[in-house]
Amino acid sequence: MRQAPDLEAFCAFFNKLDKTCTLKLYEVYTDDIDFIDPLHHIRGREALESYFSTLYNNVTSCRFTFHETLQRHDTAFVTWTMHLVHPRLDGGRGVEVEGCSHLCFADDGRVARHRDYFDAGALLYERLPLLGGAIRLVKRQLAR
Repeated sequence: MRQAPDLEAFCAFFNKLDKTCTLKLYEVYTDDIDFIDPLHHIRGREALESYFSTLYNNVTSCRFTFHETLQRHDTAFVTWTMHLVHPRLDGGRGVEVEGCSHLCFADDGRVARHRDYFDAGALLYERLPLLGGAIRLVKRQLAR
């Protein structure tokens, strides 16, 4: 059995992602990476590079605070808080969203599967003009 990958190094690399770092994804992800989050399902590193490049091109800033990590053999989980500033979300103010990543590593230590879990409404839908107000109203009604 291979030595467990350095999850701290993965988190450090991921936290440095920006417009310029996406071309270095080959250091962290396999060619056939399967990346899933509540809004996208992307297959292949080239498609992931394109996604991140487009995403970070429009972002003012994005960083992560990593919390708990758990790793066993080729599988790891890490909880995080994303700190995002995007001109089209919440009037360009900072947004914080908590989430968790489930990572599966290939034999060479790179990530072969990356699935993020987070509240897409808290990140996106509640931050949009008109739609955000409607979603917040529905949530208040459900909380009664």
